[in-house]
Amino acid sequence: MNNNEKAIPTAELVMAPLGGVGEIGMNCTLYGHGLPDDYSWIMVDLGLTFASPREPGIEVILPDIRFAENQGKNLKAIILTHAHEDHYGAIPDLWESLNVPIYATAFTAAMLRAKLEREGIEDSVPIIEMEIGSAYEIGPFTVEVVQMAHSIPEPVGLAIKTQSGTLFHTGDWKLDPDPISGPPTDENRLKALGQEGVDVLVCDSTNATREGTSISEIDVAKTLKALVGQAKRRVVVTTFASNVARIKSIAEAAYAADRYVVLAGRALMRVVGIAKETGYIPEDYTFLSDEDFQHLPAKDCLVMATGSQGEGRAAIARIAEGSHPKIKLSKDDTVIFSSRTIPGNEKSVGYVINLLAAQDLNIITESQAPVHVTGHPRRGELEQLYNWLQPNTLIPVHGEELHLQSHKAFAKQQGIEHVALVRNGSMASVLPFEPQIIDEIPAGRLYRDGYFILEDDRAVRNRRKLSTVGCLSVSLVINNQGKIIGEPLWHEEGLPFDEEGAELDDLVTTAINSVFKSVPPKHRKELAKLKEALRRSVRGSIYDAWGKKALVNIHLHQV
Repeated sequence: MNNNEKAIPTAELVMAPLGGVGEIGMNCTLYGHGLPDDYSWIMVDLGLTFASPREPGIEVILPDIRFAENQGKNLKAIILTHAHEDHYGAIPDLWESLNVPIYATAFTAAMLRAKLEREGIEDSVPIIEMEIGSAYEIGPFTVEVVQMAHSIPEPVGLAIKTQSGTLFHTGDWKLDPDPISGPPTDENRLKALGQEGVDVLVCDSTNATREGTSISEIDVAKTLKALVGQAKRRVVVTTFASNVARIKSIAEAAYAADRYVVLAGRALMRVVGIAKETGYIPEDYTFLSDEDFQHLPAKDCLVMATGSQGEGRAAIARIAEGSHPKIKLSKDDTVIFSSRTIPGNEKSVGYVINLLAAQDLNIITESQAPVHVTGHPRRGELEQLYNWLQPNTLIPVHGEELHLQSHKAFAKQQGIEHVALVRNGSMASVLPFEPQIIDEIPAGRLYRDGYFILEDDRAVRNRRKLSTVGCLSVSLVINNQGKIIGEPLWHEEGLPFDEEGAELDDLVTTAINSVFKSVPPKHRKELAKLKEALRRSVRGSIYDAWGKKALVNIHLHQV
């Protein structure tokens, strides 16, 4: 090539995660194809994550999708891998900013429509139902929908084919010969894709630290049937509301023991309705409401309850606290936690379990019996998928840093040539050449706070501080000469001073007086500086007396 000639740009496939990498939840990944700076895009999943105690007052956390918004008509579609909140839960809040069609299988589409209906926007969002095994032309992409197994009906992987090569995005998956709520992972098609050539595998890392393979959902069903059959009194089982296979197994265990099934929790009732509509739970399976609970003899009753993660207003927490209006338990009743505690929820789950244990109930968790199975692949399953797809490159996603690093190391041991870590906010060119980071894009967190979507966590940080150090508000009036008029007024929340307030009154008065002594009258006209000096003085005075820095607000009025 002549030195004066410019290299001809090459079309490339790029990947830009906005969530779900380096964390559990909030999955959202962009794939773009085209010439540099002129990509067409698809978004795979648009999920949320639930707030922790470090985000007081926040219901859920959403991905920052500014970059996707800015693509305008170049963003062609959102494709959903399955109907778990961490993969589709942000759509009601964020879809309007994107305004593109959503591709989803029949069950996922039904779950999404129910969610949109609760928000009153079900008629606004165009949903295209995908058939598993079919392929769809979306801009420069051909997207083939491949059957996977997980803990919900119709989980799919996506074979994303472009002129630059083929990438396989697994979504959440596992290998299970009998997942109950649908077919197993499509081994034959995955092997065929491997023969056709898979250049890049973007793969679930949640269980990459764990050796071996998981037990089957059918094994859990057998355990539940035995436990329910042995119980002498009431049985309560709590599990994830979206786990249709588990719901079905629990119901069948109850019917085998001649028990009625009571549903406690709106999410369970909603999912059961959708599962019946889509054929995943037989129409003749009968479920009662909590209104029927009090009329059932203890030995004839099984309650299926929401709240396996210790959610404060869910059914099992209210039952444990004795505040559920319909359901009360008695000594020797059995409670089964048919779930695994998600990291971060240990304290809330433990709180509920201890409340139940204090009532002399029989508590069974996965540490005592195989009453739960993961929905994600262990190392034995990862190895099997590598062998089927034979990818040149692996990109671990859906996991915290430990999971990603463990997945990387394991893939290297298995002989995968290239393993690339692509974090949230990084744009990587992944095909046709070896993956490399080519840009950084906006990526962060949005906070749903009541009716608002907050773009920063200032309010959250202030609430967090309020919860630990309290707040003092001081109001005072000065005249045009900068002299105080009357006595300062103050109000505190959460400070550990006596109820009469004499000590605090002295602290506030002394701090204010020290400022007015040190600031000459001519400088008191600079109200912003005077206000800040008062705030610092009052806060410092409280710190000297208490050892903690309270939040201090100064309301300064000039007349």
